[in-house]
Formats: sequence, structure tokens, C-alpha cells
Amino acid sequence: MDFELSEEQAMLREAARAMLAATCPPRLVRSVADAGADLDEKLWARGLELGWPSLAVPADVGGAGQGLVELCLVAEEVGRAAAPGPFVESALAAAAAAAGGAPGTVVDGLAEGALRATVADAAVPGVVHAAGSVDHLLVLAPTGARLLPPADPRRRVTMDVTRGWYAVSVEEGRGVPLDLDPAWWHAAMTVLTAADALGVGERLLAMTVSYASVREQFGRPIGSFQAVKHKCAEMLITLKGVRAATYRAAMTLDAHLPEGPLWASVAKAHAGEGISALAGTALQLHGGIGFTWEHDLHLYLRRAKADEAVWGSAPFHHRQVAAHLTAS
Repeated sequence: MDFELSEEQAMLREAARAMLAATCPPRLVRSVADAGADLDEKLWARGLELGWPSLAVPADVGGAGQGLVELCLVAEEVGRAAAPGPFVESALAAAAAAAGGAPGTVVDGLAEGALRATVADAAVPGVVHAAGSVDHLLVLAPTGARLLPPADPRRRVTMDVTRGWYAVSVEEGRGVPLDLDPAWWHAAMTVLTAADALGVGERLLAMTVSYASVREQFGRPIGSFQAVKHKCAEMLITLKGVRAATYRAAMTLDAHLPEGPLWASVAKAHAGEGISALAGTALQLHGGIGFTWEHDLHLYLRRAKADEAVWGSAPFHHRQVAAHLTAS
């Protein structure tokens, strides 16, 4: 399987990275969190300018006609910036609405970004991202998928301060049923969560290497010590593995191969365990300053822990992998 990005994909990634680096510094993430908001309207508008909401909507209904790989590239950069807002969830919901036969006004509104959406796992309705700031929920259950307005979203207090998490009501019978395979879309959201965690891990490694190159001990940068070098190398190895698993899963799902759900579970299990451990290493190598509220490291550590928990924990996905392998 060829993991090299095409020229178009590389341009998508670089455009997303440049925009978020310029417009979503940690101080913006903190200000959104302090305001108790789910997103920043100006940042959302910049995502619209780049065409994120319509990225995976078929071209014959006005979208860009891209796939899950391209959404993962955006999710990775959103995670790298710890950006608030349901960017990838809304894009996935727009694609699902188009694929599942939702009313044209809903599809157009989501694809244009005039409407916003997020994705809810019917089995776990107590952890839904940004449900208080969207017009629609894409609810995924084993029996089917539905698109419905959020009912009585209740914001929860979580350790993740970069995103707002809600409990919502997803009782049967409400909303517009979509004619699609909910298992595929559930696997897609699982892989997008792994991609977000991958971006978080990349930012943590960059922060750690930068800090280790300037923090001195015994008259030398701590990055010159072999033990620190080994820890940073282990962080990089973890990221390489998570990247390979995540993009293999995305490519397999885009090709609608039967092993797509297997690789989605592999990616999520590896990202959940690996990026959380990487975050712990980053905290250790930052020393005392890493424990302070003023340092930005905790923003990413908290987000990594949330990504580990939502859309299936590592033990859950290990069991899923075992079940897929046993069945095959």
C-alpha cells in the first residue's frame, strides 16, 4: 500500500497547517475555553474558505469529491493545533447526508458551512463533541443512521479544555433516517479520532524537542543527553506507527474493503495507547514547567487523553481486532 501523498493531498495538508498556524495559536484555544464556547466563528469561517465542509461530499452534488484520507489530513492538522470546533465531524456528516439521501437543503447547508453538524455514537450519547453549537447530529447506531437536531444538549465538565463535550438525547424515532451503512461511518469517525490524536502527538514531539534543545543542565542542553535522545526517538517511532495504521485504515475504508473495520480498530487502539504514552513522556521531559497552567503542554495532553477515551477505548478496539481476526 502506497502511503505517499499525492500533490493535491500535500497541498491540502500544507494549506490547513499554514492557516491553523496563523489563526489558531494556543491563546485562541484558551480564550474559547475560558468563554465556555465550542468554536471560534472567525476560525470556522477560515475553514469554510478552505472548503473543509464539502471536502468529502460527492462532486455531482457540489462537493470536492474527496475521501476519508483527505479528511484525515485535515483532522491531523486540527489536532496539531488543538483547534476547537467540529470541523471534521461536520464534514463527515455532510458526506453522510449526501450519501444517505437527506433533503437537498440540508446537504447544501452542511456542504456550504451555513449549517453545522457533529457525530454521535448512539451507544455512548454522553460524549458528543460540540453538540451545543450545531444544527444537526449524525447519530450512528448498529440499526441505522439518522440526522436530527440536537435535543437538550447538556455540556459536561471534562479534562479536555480544547473542546466542548455534551450529553445528548438520541432516542429512537426522531430525525431523518439515512440510507447508508452505519458501520462504515462509525469506522470512519473512529479513524478521524485517531488522526486527531496523531496531530496532537506530532505537536507534543515538536514542543519537546524544542524545549530539550534550549533547557540546560550541567552546562549542556538536556537534548544532548543520551537518555533524552532515546525518549524523543521512542516518541517518533510511536508517531510513525500511528501514522501508518491511521492512513492504512483510511485508505482501506475509502476502497470499501471488508477489512476496513479491522484496520480502524488497529488505528484507534494504537493511537489511543501510543499517543497517551507519548504525552506522558513529553510531560516528563519538560520537567516542572510542564505541570504549570501557563505552559501550553497540558492543552495537548488533555486532548490526547480525550481522544483515547472517545469512539472506543484501546481495550475495546483490541477486542474488536481479536474478533475480526477470529472471524476471518
